[in-house]
Amino acid sequence: MSHTVFARESHVIEGDPRAKTCRAGAFSYDGLMEIRTDRLILRRWRDSDREPFAAMNADPEVMRHMIAALSRDESNAFIERVEEGFNIWGFGLWAVELKGVGDFVGFTGLWPPSFAAHFTPAIEIGWRLDRASWGNGYATEAARAALAFGFERAGLEEIVSFTIPVNVRSVAVMERLGMTHDPADDFDHPNIPAGSPLQRHVLYRMTAERWRASATTEGPVR
Repeated sequence: MSHTVFARESHVIEGDPRAKTCRAGAFSYDGLMEIRTDRLILRRWRDSDREPFAAMNADPEVMRHMIAALSRDESNAFIERVEEGFNIWGFGLWAVELKGVGDFVGFTGLWPPSFAAHFTPAIEIGWRLDRASWGNGYATEAARAALAFGFERAGLEEIVSFTIPVNVRSVAVMERLGMTHDPADDFDHPNIPAGSPLQRHVLYRMTAERWRASATTEGPVR
């Protein structure tokens, strides 16, 4: 399962005006915090994650809905950008491992989109898991924990998610999370060439108010 976060596009980090939506001072973060669910640990990245992550990013099935698979260097650069974001905002795309097993299975987390659109500045929730982990509900479980962190600890007012319409696995996760979709929000991704079947995206939203009312988390973030 792969959800469109960033692939090759560059990201402005230092002084990024989108950080104003993060309210990073609203919570305490020591850089070592882990998020635990019933079956998963969301944590900072380790050097040992690089090899399985590169293999995942080279898998054509995992990357089916992305512009292209990533080289080993591009995969490593992805990790470095994510870690730089953690150091600035206190959150990002957490590495996900299976609790009690220790296997790295992908990432899930929060990230500011790098492009201008009618819904930006914003914070996106996204995920990418290795193929062997699909079908177990891990993406939904990890994403619920990331949403809880975003609303309950980071003080975000809204979190969005987007992908191409044929990425039915990711769309199903968004709907299980209780995110809402208005067709009027759908958009052409400006970083994808015009005419590409990957350009048109559906947009889903979750507000802090709706999150609190729906109580969709599967246990506490700890």
